[in-house]
Formats: sequence, C-alpha cells, structure tokens
Amino acid sequence: MKKALITGITGQDGAYLAQLLHQKGYAVHGLVRRSSTTDVNDLRLRWLGIVDDVTLVDGDLSDLSSLMRVVRSVQPDEVYNLAAQSFVKTSWQQPLLTGAITGLGCANVLEAVRIEKPDARFYQASSSEMYGLIQEPMQSETTPFYPRSPYAAAKLYGHWMTVNYRESFGLHASSGILFNHESPLRGIEFVTRKVTDGVARIKLGLGHELRLGNIDAKRDWGHARDYVRAMWLMLQQDVADDYVVATGRTVTVRDMCRIAFEHVGLSMEKHLVIDPDLFRPAEVDVLLGNPGKAKAKLGWEPETTLEEMIREMVDADLKRLSSVR
Repeated sequence: MKKALITGITGQDGAYLAQLLHQKGYAVHGLVRRSSTTDVNDLRLRWLGIVDDVTLVDGDLSDLSSLMRVVRSVQPDEVYNLAAQSFVKTSWQQPLLTGAITGLGCANVLEAVRIEKPDARFYQASSSEMYGLIQEPMQSETTPFYPRSPYAAAKLYGHWMTVNYRESFGLHASSGILFNHESPLRGIEFVTRKVTDGVARIKLGLGHELRLGNIDAKRDWGHARDYVRAMWLMLQQDVADDYVVATGRTVTVRDMCRIAFEHVGLSMEKHLVIDPDLFRPAEVDVLLGNPGKAKAKLGWEPETTLEEMIREMVDADLKRLSSVR
C-alpha cells in the first residue's frame, strides 16, 4: 500500500486530495499544527466523510526537526506540500509570517524529504499569483513571473526551491502552478465563498447586501476537486516537472457574482455594494492560464464548469445556513 503525507490536509485542497488518495487505496497521513482550535480543524475532512480514513500527525512547517521526525516515521512514497498562509490580503498584514510559512516552510519540507526519504516524490503547491503583473496575455510554464503581494513572493521562493532541489539533489519534485480553484470547502475569507455565502444569506433573509472590492478583476476559476487530480497525476510521471493547472477561461468577479445571484433568482444590482476599503494595495487585474502542457503530458482536463461550481457552492451554503437557523 502506498503512503502519502499531506501538509495542509485540513484545508480545501488537502481534504479533497486526501479523499482522492484514500479512494485510490493509499494510506493517507496529514500534518497538523496543534493549536487551541485543533478540535474544529478537521471540519472539511468530516464534511467529506473521511476523517476516520486518515492519520493526523503533529508537526509545523517552521520546525524542520518536527518535519524530519514525521517523514522518518511515516516513510511516505509521496509528499504533497499544500500548507501555507494562503490568504493574499493577510500577507500584507503579516508579510514575515507569510514568508516564513509559505516560502521557507516549503524549503523545510524539501530538506526533510532530502534527508529522511530522498526517494519520495514531492509536490509543491505553486500559485498563479506568482504571475502578478502579467507579462503575457495567457500564462504558461515559461511566462516570466512578477509577484504583486508578499504571498506571491513567498510562493515564488517555494517554487524555485522545488526546482533547485530537483536539479541539485535529483529529487522527484514537481510544482503545480494552480490557478484559482474553489469549492464548498473554500474558506469564507476568499472572494468566491464570500460571494456564495453572501448570496445564500440574502436569499434566506439573513442579510441584505454583499460588500466587495474590485469586481472587475478577472480570474481563471476551476474546481478544487479537479485540481487535486492534477496534483496526483504529476507524481505518477517518470520525470518530475512543473505544470500550469487552469481552465483556459477568465471571468470577472462581477460575472461570477451574477451567476450566483441568478441561481437563487435575485438581482445582483440590488444587493452588491463596492467597498473601496476592500481593494488590494497592488491589484492583479487578469489571470488566464494555459493548461496545454497538463492536458498533453498528464492527460488532465477540468470536468466542472465555473457555472456548475458556483451553483454547487451556493447550494452548499444555503444548506449550511438553513441547518443553523
């Protein structure tokens, strides 16, 4: 039986990846950082019905010794580094923490793998935010990076460290440059969940407005359930490499909102409020990924459309909110 170690297993991607690997017969281990909120950190795993199918182990991305102990104990065949301080807005408020966890944390995991299990296959969760001020209309693996936030800069460090460990030490280390991917498990602080939760609240009479910042920003959105499949496929290749994972379609936040409001029969114009305080210090105006390499080499394609995903998220939020009324 193959063994996998997932950092960030209690997040959106970690939960969906754990579900996928469990279905494929893996023994799944997840790294968790112990805190006063540990008892609620497995909510996503419970929502997917797999909390009893994974083994949670204590560790911290900022503590190399803990990572070495975990890798030595688990002896994983595959390591997926998904843990990060992943909220862009927070990265301006906590830039040093973001650098330490999102950037140096990746290097710590790579070093633990190099020392304790160098034959393990490693996946790094890179981000489309690394492209930032885009240098090409459609971003591919060869598009130059131009990060526009502390989060993006930290992700770029982790990305290049993954390349360096692959080239310097011969690790089977791959990076997935994932464009925006969402689901009902997305954190409420992210714009898609903020929209679907807000729309559900308005529909149920629990609110009357949805406050957003720049709704003309364009993003390439896919479903996390599809994107974790790409992660797994990368580690099944004979040769490690880096891949853009995207849909190849970009849509404004405004249009995404319209899909959500129309799904519940509401007018977006009556409820949407633009709040200047919610604009980013440095905006990323457009992201559009070219998934051609992933399609050609991995045989990967997204299966869920943006419209289907937003409707699924709205329905999930309606169900959640109705159950606690």
